[in-house]
Amino acid sequence: MAQKETTPSESEWQIMEIFWASDTPLTSSEVIQRLAGHADMTPRMVRVLMNRLCQKKILSYVVDKKDARVYIYTPLKSKEECLDEKSRRFADSYFSGSHANAAAALLKNVSLTEEQMEELKNILESGKGKKL
Repeated sequence: MAQKETTPSESEWQIMEIFWASDTPLTSSEVIQRLAGHADMTPRMVRVLMNRLCQKKILSYVVDKKDARVYIYTPLKSKEECLDEKSRRFADSYFSGSHANAAAALLKNVSLTEEQMEELKNILESGKGKKL
Protein backbone atom coordinates (compact mmCIF):
# COMPACT_ATOMS: atom_id res chain seq x y z
CA MET A 1 0.00 0.00 0.00
CA ALA A 2 1.35 3.43 -0.96
CA GLN A 3 2.21 5.77 1.85
CA LYS A 4 0.01 8.87 2.08
CA GLU A 5 1.73 11.94 0.65
CA THR A 6 2.61 14.45 3.36
CA THR A 7 4.91 16.78 1.43
CA PRO A 8 3.92 19.73 -0.77
CA SER A 9 3.52 19.22 -4.52
CA GLU A 10 5.23 21.74 -6.83
CA SER A 11 2.19 24.04 -6.87
CA GLU A 12 1.68 23.69 -3.13
CA TRP A 13 5.37 24.49 -2.63
CA GLN A 14 4.85 27.86 -4.37
CA ILE A 15 2.15 28.66 -1.85
CA MET A 16 4.30 27.53 1.06
CA GLU A 17 7.13 29.79 -0.12
CA ILE A 18 4.75 32.72 0.51
CA PHE A 19 4.13 31.53 4.08
CA TRP A 20 7.79 30.81 4.80
CA ALA A 21 8.71 34.31 3.61
CA SER A 22 6.04 35.91 5.82
CA ASP A 23 6.49 36.79 9.48
CA THR A 24 2.76 36.66 10.13
CA PRO A 25 -0.18 34.34 9.44
CA LEU A 26 -2.00 35.02 6.14
CA THR A 27 -5.49 34.76 4.67
CA SER A 28 -6.06 33.06 1.31
CA SER A 29 -6.71 36.50 -0.22
CA GLU A 30 -3.29 37.69 0.95
CA VAL A 31 -1.63 34.60 -0.51
CA ILE A 32 -3.47 35.09 -3.82
CA GLN A 33 -2.36 38.72 -3.90
CA ARG A 34 1.29 37.81 -3.22
CA LEU A 35 1.25 35.07 -5.87
CA ALA A 36 -0.15 37.40 -8.55
CA GLY A 37 2.30 37.64 -11.43
CA HIS A 38 4.51 34.86 -10.01
CA ALA A 39 2.31 31.81 -10.48
CA ASP A 40 -0.31 30.91 -13.04
CA MET A 41 -3.01 29.87 -10.55
CA THR A 42 -6.61 30.97 -10.26
CA PRO A 43 -7.83 32.14 -6.84
CA ARG A 44 -9.99 29.00 -6.66
CA MET A 45 -6.96 26.77 -7.33
CA VAL A 46 -4.97 28.54 -4.60
CA ARG A 47 -7.78 27.87 -2.12
CA VAL A 48 -7.99 24.19 -3.18
CA LEU A 49 -4.23 23.80 -2.76
CA MET A 50 -4.32 25.50 0.64
CA ASN A 51 -7.04 23.06 1.70
CA ARG A 52 -4.80 20.16 0.59
CA LEU A 53 -1.92 21.63 2.58
CA CYS A 54 -4.18 21.63 5.64
CA GLN A 55 -5.13 17.99 5.00
CA LYS A 56 -1.42 17.14 4.78
CA LYS A 57 -0.91 18.98 8.10
CA ILE A 58 1.54 21.44 6.54
CA LEU A 59 -0.79 24.41 7.11
CA SER A 60 -3.20 25.12 9.93
CA TYR A 61 -5.97 27.70 10.16
CA VAL A 62 -8.21 29.53 12.58
CA VAL A 63 -11.44 31.33 11.78
CA ASP A 64 -11.26 35.12 11.99
CA LYS A 65 -13.10 36.32 15.11
CA LYS A 66 -14.61 39.30 13.24
CA ASP A 67 -15.64 37.44 10.06
CA ALA A 68 -16.40 33.70 10.10
CA ARG A 69 -15.92 33.57 6.30
CA VAL A 70 -12.22 34.42 6.66
CA TYR A 71 -9.63 31.80 7.59
CA ILE A 72 -6.19 32.77 8.83
CA TYR A 73 -3.47 30.27 7.90
CA THR A 74 -0.18 29.44 9.63
CA PRO A 75 2.51 26.98 8.51
CA LEU A 76 2.90 23.90 10.72
CA LYS A 77 6.12 22.72 9.03
CA SER A 78 9.21 24.74 8.26
CA LYS A 79 10.82 24.74 4.84
CA GLU A 80 13.68 22.67 6.27
CA GLU A 81 11.27 20.02 7.61
CA CYS A 82 9.55 19.78 4.22
CA LEU A 83 12.91 19.58 2.38
CA ASP A 84 14.12 16.82 4.71
CA GLU A 85 10.95 14.79 4.23
CA LYS A 86 10.93 15.38 0.45
CA SER A 87 14.58 14.21 0.23
CA ARG A 88 13.88 11.06 2.25
CA ARG A 89 10.85 10.22 0.09
CA PHE A 90 12.87 10.85 -3.08
CA ALA A 91 15.66 8.49 -1.97
CA ASP A 92 13.12 5.87 -0.86
CA SER A 93 11.07 6.08 -4.07
CA TYR A 94 13.81 6.17 -6.69
CA PHE A 95 16.91 4.75 -5.00
CA SER A 96 15.58 1.98 -2.73
CA GLY A 97 16.35 4.14 0.28
CA SER A 98 20.01 4.69 -0.67
CA HIS A 99 20.70 8.30 0.20
CA ALA A 100 24.25 8.03 -1.16
CA ASN A 101 22.99 6.88 -4.58
CA ALA A 102 20.37 9.65 -4.60
CA ALA A 103 23.01 12.29 -3.82
CA ALA A 104 25.38 10.87 -6.44
CA ALA A 105 22.65 10.94 -9.11
CA LEU A 106 21.86 14.56 -8.34
CA LEU A 107 25.52 15.61 -8.42
CA LYS A 108 26.55 13.70 -11.57
CA ASN A 109 25.27 16.25 -14.06
CA VAL A 110 26.09 19.54 -12.38
CA SER A 111 29.17 21.73 -12.34
CA LEU A 112 30.11 22.95 -8.89
CA THR A 113 32.22 25.93 -7.88
CA GLU A 114 35.05 25.48 -5.39
CA GLU A 115 32.86 27.15 -2.77
CA GLN A 116 30.00 24.71 -3.44
CA MET A 117 32.37 21.73 -3.26
CA GLU A 118 33.68 23.00 0.08
CA GLU A 119 30.10 23.37 1.33
CA LEU A 120 29.35 19.77 0.29
CA LYS A 121 32.49 18.53 2.06
CA ASN A 122 31.31 20.28 5.24
CA ILE A 123 27.86 18.74 4.93
CA LEU A 124 29.39 15.28 4.47
CA GLU A 125 31.69 15.78 7.46
CA SER A 126 28.84 16.95 9.69
CA GLY A 127 26.76 13.93 8.64
CA LYS A 128 29.36 11.33 9.61
CA GLY A 129 28.00 8.91 12.15
CA LYS A 130 24.44 10.29 12.00
CA LYS A 131 21.73 7.70 11.91
CA LEU A 132 19.22 8.05 9.07
